[in-house]
Amino acid sequence: MPVRAEPTDRAEIVTQLIFGECYSILLAQGNWLQVRLAADQYVGWIDFKQHQPVSAEYLAAWSAQDHPRSLDVVQMVSNADVRIPVSLGARLPFFDGMSLRLGDNDTYFYNGAATNPLNGHGLHGPTDKRQALLLKAGQLFLKAPYLWGGKTLFGIDCSGLMQQLYGLIGQQLPRDARQQIDHGRPVHFVAQTQPGDLAFFDNAEGNIVHVGMLLDDQQILHASGEVRIDPLDHNGIYNRQRQKYTHKLRLIKRLLPE
Repeated sequence: MPVRAEPTDRAEIVTQLIFGECYSILLAQGNWLQVRLAADQYVGWIDFKQHQPVSAEYLAAWSAQDHPRSLDVVQMVSNADVRIPVSLGARLPFFDGMSLRLGDNDTYFYNGAATNPLNGHGLHGPTDKRQALLLKAGQLFLKAPYLWGGKTLFGIDCSGLMQQLYGLIGQQLPRDARQQIDHGRPVHFVAQTQPGDLAFFDNAEGNIVHVGMLLDDQQILHASGEVRIDPLDHNGIYNRQRQKYTHKLRLIKRLLPE
């Protein structure tokens, strides 16, 4: 679901609401609702026709736990009446291995692959297992087209990609790269990076405008035109096809425990 900067279909998409996410309504204006996303506190506007109300009790229970995420590129959740497509990284609220719950009374079945926050995939799981999941999921996003404000395989931006990947291991990042840079511990040299580290890039004015995730051998996964892998050195990202540096390195941060 697109979340827009202003209450009009012509406004830019600033982020998206993915299946299983919750939000609070701040303001109603005509056919539009201003909402705050429960996961990252991002604020924007949605079409009232896409609004699905839940109770305050459901929202409180939803916010109190880390929900499993879909690990399939595309999968279905269903009940006797409805089939809903979900994509990689979608939350599966209150998933017990077979069924999930949307709202207070609607139960759906899901038989695809999913993360297990209680079995190593979550925030307190072993670093090597979480690191492996980041790299595996990152490969699944390769070639996804760049979309400003996007958060899915069908269109994603650089910070949306990082937010979705870290969400798979139970770590909620802010929505924008300029916010994400405040998390983690600095890594001072590119040669000291580890898979899963985040690299941030600035523009001529010094503003953070791009982020990517380090892989092995000083390669970086990032969304630029598409989700791609490029080499990284102390200058920044080098694009072999264009034979030039495309992003100037500002800072590398480590979010995973040692």
